[in-house]
Amino acid sequence: MMIERTLTGLRGQHIPPARAKELGQLGYMQWLGALPGHSSYEYEAVRAYLDVAMYIRTDPAVAEFCFLICESLRFPLQPLDLGMPKPRRRGGARERRQQV
Repeated sequence: MMIERTLTGLRGQHIPPARAKELGQLGYMQWLGALPGHSSYEYEAVRAYLDVAMYIRTDPAVAEFCFLICESLRFPLQPLDLGMPKPRRRGGARERRQQV
């Protein structure tokens, strides 16, 4: 199931709010791109939300992902505020080791 892969990428409690927003947006775009073309968006969105809702309070990126799903269902004809992260150095392997 695609939502499990997306959820794995979103989970991480020790990230700054700006990074959580970036990850939530990337996760939403990944999930959206993996939807089958013949599926019902509303059905899949509700299903994805229910699958990850238990992590909203503990994982800020999951909360952003869920916010985007809710906004897309609430205002289906309005564009979402999505964007790719700005390219920047994130510290490399040393920084990743310190985050664990």
